[in-house]
Amino acid sequence: MLAGAAVAAASLSGAQAQSGESPAAAEPAKAAEPIRVVASFSILGDLVKQIGGPLVAVDLLVGPNVDMHAFQPSPSDSRKFAGAKLVVMNGLGLEGWAERMTKASGYTGPVVIATKGLKALAKPETGHDHDHGHGQGTNDPHAWQSVGNVKLYVANIRDALAAVDPADKAAYVANADAYLAKLDQLDREIRAAFDGVPKDKRQVITAHQAFRYYGAAYGIDFRGAKGVSEESEPSAREIADLIKLIKKEKVRALFVENISNRRLLDRIAQETDAKVGGTLYSDALSDASGPAPTYIEMMRVNTKAIADALRG
Repeated sequence: MLAGAAVAAASLSGAQAQSGESPAAAEPAKAAEPIRVVASFSILGDLVKQIGGPLVAVDLLVGPNVDMHAFQPSPSDSRKFAGAKLVVMNGLGLEGWAERMTKASGYTGPVVIATKGLKALAKPETGHDHDHGHGQGTNDPHAWQSVGNVKLYVANIRDALAAVDPADKAAYVANADAYLAKLDQLDREIRAAFDGVPKDKRQVITAHQAFRYYGAAYGIDFRGAKGVSEESEPSAREIADLIKLIKKEKVRALFVENISNRRLLDRIAQETDAKVGGTLYSDALSDASGPAPTYIEMMRVNTKAIADALRG
């Protein structure tokens, strides 16, 4: 939801190009027959591509700009499992339909949980921080909003690819190492983007509570506006309480997401001194023609939007 002010575009864009090239040089003979991988949503799909390059062909269950809240598996989705050698899921309750879907598809191969070994935040349960039915369980599943967490995702995906395709292990390891270096650089840039922003001016309202890991990692206080990313509307009481909170804490920025309806935040902005700071990417990347077609680009776009709004 929040976005950083100054992020170096050139170094990160170049980094992504490199990660796509290395496996081709390592194993050109296998490029014609990539292994099939099913990823639950677009962010995981990008990570698989960064590590696998042309050695993998990725099918997404939930595509770009699609709300994970609204996803309902269909027979055509189940058919994506045919021929797959690996399935990649986020875990932490995000894909509440995963077990049912894999069973219905007849898939019996390995399923890697990208968050395996991660120390999760508890899912918020009350007030405006309520997480709107995002998956099941007690953990907040949006761990990819912290670059540090995504380094663990990369390690888990790397190891899973190497296990199903041991002949190409060296390529997966090399690609993962190169991508991890880019993530380290991204993390430094995000931290630098908020240098000089006072702690008491780091409050942000977002469409739903998907940015708590980002907030914990980079010192931003995110509040979720109940009802924005769902079909159901919040009550008049909830809207009034949120307006009071914004005025009391002098919240500077409101953000919508690429998967949400911005009408409520526009309405709240009209009644407060806060401004709608733009669109953030929370649970989905943009399509290839959009501003955030990869994980690194998504984090750069979000960081710039947030930092610009806070410096306002």
